[in-house]
Amino acid sequence: MIEPDLLLQGYRLGVFPMAMEDDSIGWFSPDPRAIIPMEDFHVPHALRRALRKHFFKVKIDNAFSDVINACARRADTWINREIIESYTRLHELGYAHSVEAWSSGKSASRTDSSRRTAGELAGGLYGVAVGGAFFGESMFHRVTDASKIALVALVQHLRSRKFVLLDTQWLTPHLQQFGGIEISRNHYLRLLRSAVELPRKFV
Repeated sequence: MIEPDLLLQGYRLGVFPMAMEDDSIGWFSPDPRAIIPMEDFHVPHALRRALRKHFFKVKIDNAFSDVINACARRADTWINREIIESYTRLHELGYAHSVEAWSSGKSASRTDSSRRTAGELAGGLYGVAVGGAFFGESMFHRVTDASKIALVALVQHLRSRKFVLLDTQWLTPHLQQFGGIEISRNHYLRLLRSAVELPRKFV
């Protein structure tokens, strides 16, 4: 397990761990770095219908273990057992958090052929909060739009708690549609230094 103090210091310095193919842990600080400026966060038009229809109920820290394990169940995952244990410990200490979308029982598309029932974990994300910065780590979905709903809820929550930095590490087309951008590592580190010193609480 990566010691919590080491993990948190890494985030404060702009680096984060990932499991390599041989199960060793590598540390990364991308340049450019991806963030979602919360003041420019954009909800795609197609997603607004799901928000209006209340297909999902959002919860925070209700099923952290389920979320991180679901994120790890991918063929190309960088989340191994050591990563799971390390972030679970951070969760127990109040630094790592999950945002979950639970099915409401209303109609919504599912990514597999099984029948969806009310109260089922449909998708979610997890990350780490330090000061006024939130570091998004991974997300998953079992039902269409569920992880996107969790992201929308995360941004709303961060805004309400006066967080100033949402780090997404690398930019993907998925994040770009929400307003994700790339900035230089030097610019990121300047934003990070002030963000982590803010007296903020995620929950």
